[in-house]
Amino acid sequence: MYKNHSVVVFATEHYNTLGLIRSLGEAGMGPDYIAVKGKAKVASTSKYVNRCYFADSIDEGYEILLKVYGSSTVKPIVLCMEDKVLGVMDEHYNEICDRFIMFSSGEKGRTLEYMNKFNILELAKKHGLKTLDTIVVKRGEIPADLVYPVITKSISPTVGGWKSDVHICENDDDLKTAYNHVLSPRVVIQRYIDKKNEYCLDGISFNKGNSTLIPIESTYNYLIKGYYSPYMTVKPFVDDSMKRALDKMFAEIGFEGIYSVEFLIDQDDNYYFSEINFRHSTWGYAATVAGMNMPELWIKGMLEGGLPENSKKTFEPFTAMVEPIDFQKRVVERNMDLKEWVGQLLDCKCPFYFNKADMEPFFEMIRNNEKLR
Repeated sequence: MYKNHSVVVFATEHYNTLGLIRSLGEAGMGPDYIAVKGKAKVASTSKYVNRCYFADSIDEGYEILLKVYGSSTVKPIVLCMEDKVLGVMDEHYNEICDRFIMFSSGEKGRTLEYMNKFNILELAKKHGLKTLDTIVVKRGEIPADLVYPVITKSISPTVGGWKSDVHICENDDDLKTAYNHVLSPRVVIQRYIDKKNEYCLDGISFNKGNSTLIPIESTYNYLIKGYYSPYMTVKPFVDDSMKRALDKMFAEIGFEGIYSVEFLIDQDDNYYFSEINFRHSTWGYAATVAGMNMPELWIKGMLEGGLPENSKKTFEPFTAMVEPIDFQKRVVERNMDLKEWVGQLLDCKCPFYFNKADMEPFFEMIRNNEKLR
């Protein structure tokens, strides 16, 4: 609850959701939680959850949202951390825009339009950001003039499968094989580069996208081909020219919400825009650890029209880690010395499960470690 507004998190059980809930709880805005079934109850066990409603699917969660909060006299504030949840909210925008304060771009389907990977790349190019050569084809189609290597992706995070649609292909035969696993009917094919790193920004926007704040940037401490790394270094974001380009993009889209922006860095230190995730991201809680609580700041920006003074803070760089996934990737699969890994974990300022003030999600992770790796 904040200023008589119910604060509601509508999301699948996940450590991303846990970070969002912890940020709200630490700001004194302990949320209600519509918990869509996940691999384990890692978010609903948080001490910061006020009331919890369990759902077996996103559609069931949406029905709960309308039934419990749809007739409130004071608009509830709804926060998302999942593309498919955001997609459902965006599809129903005309029905619910007057009932909730929520992540949106001001009209039905507007956010979904820019969740389309090709559309967002075209917008990034328009505003001066570098992008990799990209085409969109029907699943199974192999263009005659394709230059390899390439990577395949679903056209939108709400369509197809996340891991099943991502394949690195060196030739036509690889692409034919990849199509046997791709679920999206339309496929993004993008030039694949030998990346030096990935670069992730987390931020908020309000005032129809005209006011933004990007508290943190993150780069990975090791790379996994075709997969994100669960161990990263977090620093203050200070690139003014990149910020100006992104500001123009958010203003054109009109998006109000919490977001993350992803870039690839090549061996020559060129930054290539990749995509925008129009929701709270997996690394969002790191901004709270850095002293800039994005859910709290976004809510205040939406209700008060601006941010408190000195919202942007400087901080010393620190590491963050998704403990069970990092353990699997480095200790189990790469035979990293356990003692060395534990030392890095102890030095980590932002583990995404362990939290001395909120331990039950960590214990739930331990109980379900095999599922969460």
